[in-house]
Amino acid sequence: MELGMQEDIKSNLQKIKSSLPDPEPVLVAISKTKPREAIQAAYDAGHLDFGENKAQEMTTKYEALPKDIRWHFVGHLQRNKVKYLARYVYLIHSVDSEKLLKEIDKQAQKNNRVINCLLQMHIAQEATKFGFDEEELTSLLDEGITNKYKHVAIKGMMGMATFTDNNDQVASEFQYLKNLFENIKNRYTKEDRFEMEILSMGMSGDYEIALEKGSNMIRIGTAIFGERNYH
Repeated sequence: MELGMQEDIKSNLQKIKSSLPDPEPVLVAISKTKPREAIQAAYDAGHLDFGENKAQEMTTKYEALPKDIRWHFVGHLQRNKVKYLARYVYLIHSVDSEKLLKEIDKQAQKNNRVINCLLQMHIAQEATKFGFDEEELTSLLDEGITNKYKHVAIKGMMGMATFTDNNDQVASEFQYLKNLFENIKNRYTKEDRFEMEILSMGMSGDYEIALEKGSNMIRIGTAIFGERNYH
């Protein structure tokens, strides 16, 4: 990687962090498709939280990079891929079904770990987005999620807004998730392995709206690493 690109990554990180409100939300640098050198450049600038959306790609990067990096899985996670990341993943943002939760619990037990998870809510108008709806969520929680799954810790919620230029719609979707987050937080008792403390919403194109609506964890890739080349 060219020195200029490394400096760009460092500069982009500093620019975003300096614009964040206080208390500062957690910034997850979305490094999917980016080379290890790009992640190393951000790491050398003092950043520790990185997000990937493919289990095997993330595992390859985990093996090659410093071990104090906190790896966040942010994409749709297939159950047969959980085994690849169960031994090291820091936080899974995209738990979108009870079947997936069950598999994470199973693989965490095999690795003698408790894996931190966020429950992904479907807040967008796009059918292609994954996640629980409100009824499915409350049904799951009413059953006693931590009693059923001893090797997962529910840390909060994640949601992705509709991909649109209509900022009012995006703001409305984020507000809905914030309200739901607060309702769940108040309705269910905080206990070991269940605490609504993380609200992960907002990406490069809409994170400022998400922050206005109460997000405390944002996922930014393009604004840090530049445009992605999927070829």
